[in-house]
Formats: sequence, structure tokens, C-alpha cells
Amino acid sequence: MCCTLAVVCAMIPADECHILAFRAGTYNETLAIPTLRPHFLCAWTNEIAAVKRVQSTVIPDGCVDLLWRDNRFTVVGPDASAARRVLRPGTILGLRFRPGAAEKWLGLPLDAIVGQEVSMFELWGKRAIEVAEELEAEPIAGNRLALFQELMADVAVAIRPPPAEASVMVRLLDTQTEGRVPVSALPDHLNMSERTLRRWSRRHFGYGPKTLDRILRLQRLKACAEVLPQGSLASLAIDAGYADQPHLSREVHALCGMTAREFVRQLVIDATLGDGKR
Repeated sequence: MCCTLAVVCAMIPADECHILAFRAGTYNETLAIPTLRPHFLCAWTNEIAAVKRVQSTVIPDGCVDLLWRDNRFTVVGPDASAARRVLRPGTILGLRFRPGAAEKWLGLPLDAIVGQEVSMFELWGKRAIEVAEELEAEPIAGNRLALFQELMADVAVAIRPPPAEASVMVRLLDTQTEGRVPVSALPDHLNMSERTLRRWSRRHFGYGPKTLDRILRLQRLKACAEVLPQGSLASLAIDAGYADQPHLSREVHALCGMTAREFVRQLVIDATLGDGKR
């Protein structure tokens, strides 16, 4: 996925809302290197142009990311609602964990860092400082993502892959509408009691199954809007699994802090311009 800050700024009124974070620069995703794929969904970069700082909105996605930016090595915990962040000019490097993977890497339950960006020094000590210093010392900016992955590959050899139940849970909640499993049916599918599942979900995702379900539905809306940029809110609501358009509007406002129309407008910028890059 790729989009430039100049295009976004030209199409979104400055006083209307913050820019969605992945629209606030040139954002690109790639597969993680083979050693990291059992643990990470992707590696990514977001290049913020050398202009003034950008007020951005990070929408919840049910994920946890390791970041390197401003010469700092951090982890961004799962968000239960939109996070407002100031993005400074420069390149952000990221590694996005697979469902359930982050808990082993961080050594703490994810509900301890919901909505927080935490220095990896607090979790890894000296090793985190070494990672940040090696990345800062790399003279070629374009080589830093590869180096970041190589440094994490050294760590990965001692960490077990995530529990299979985490990916199963996401798949059951996030499949096509016709085959989607309701939250109430998850305990039977995962062979856990309701209480155990709620506790397990908070440990591996940061929040319970109901909140995760809402966030995954929001991500389905994002995907539907990008594929069908001319779709009405009513049709997008059906495709994404909302009860109706008012339900979609309430959920987008609650989770993203903006209207559904503005949310969708920012999502479809690439498509309406014929950019086509993903």
C-alpha cells in the first residue's frame, strides 16, 4: 500500500480531522524475511516527507508493532480506539506481529500495554539499546529495514511461535459474513470456557473477544472501502458485517473519532486517483 502526504493534504480539509496514519506519508508493506514469518505478518515503512509535523490518527487493528523511529526502539500496544499521534519528518520502520505472537516477545500480557507506546529498553534492557544503536549507525537509510529484520531474527530463534488458537480466533471472527462465527460461539470452537477465553484473549490481544470482533469488523470496512471506492455507506455496511448504516456510523465514530463518511473518504483516495498501488 502506498500513498503520499502531498495528495492527502490536498484532498482533506485541514480543519476537518486528523489524517489516517497510513495516509500521512508513503507507506509500504512487504513480507517479513522467512525466519520472522512465524512471528510477524509483515515488515513496513512509512516515510514522512520533510514538511511540518503531521497530526495523525491511528485506527485500531488488533495488532501490535515493533517500531524504530526518531532513533528509538519501541513497541506499540493494541489500540481499543483511535490513537492521536504526531508524526515527524523521517522514516518509521515497523514489524507487525501475528495474532498472539507479541506476548512471548515482550514477556507480558498485552492488556498491560493497551493504547501505549513503550520503550523496548523497559522490556529488553541492554539488548534494546544495542538494536537502536545498530540501526542508527547504518549509513544507508534504505538498508535499515533489512537490518531491523536481521536483528530481530537473532532474537526469534529463542522464541516459540504464537499459539494456534490466536489465528483460529481471528479467522473465525473475520471470515466472510456467511461463515462468520458469533462471539458467543467462540468458547465451543476453541474448547475454552467463556471466562477462560476472555482472560486468554486479554492476554494475547489486549482486550476481550467482543472488542476484538468490533475492531476486526472495522478492518473489514476498511478493506471493503478500498476495493469498492464508489460503494455507498449502506452497501459497505452490509459487506463489512454491520447491522445497517447507522450501526456502521456509530462504530466508526466510537473507534476512530471521525464520521464514517470522512473515514471512507480518506480510505479511497488512492482508488479515486487511479493510483492502484497496494
